[in-house]
Amino acid sequence: MVKTAHDIIVKPVITEASMDALRHGKYTFRVMKNASKHEIKDAVEKIFGVKVAKVNTIAMKGKLRRMGRYEGRTPSWKKAIVTLAEGSKTIPFFDGMI
Repeated sequence: MVKTAHDIIVKPVITEASMDALRHGKYTFRVMKNASKHEIKDAVEKIFGVKVAKVNTIAMKGKLRRMGRYEGRTPSWKKAIVTLAEGSKTIPFFDGMI
């Protein structure tokens, strides 16, 4: 299976903590579980036309959920925090959220 840039970046993560990190040039995305840091960096640079300085990844474990007496877990997923380079422009999608 060939991974394209749009396959690697699943969606942005919009939380209070991720919105605070925007001031420091850090953008948070939900990414494919098997994507590497290099693939994430290339995908963000290709999609948004920015220069990436650093990528941090976190494997998020699914939360425990119950329906009556039955227990299960939501799917596990991977989060990437992308730090942009100093002279890079911002990502327009997030500009109105700061």
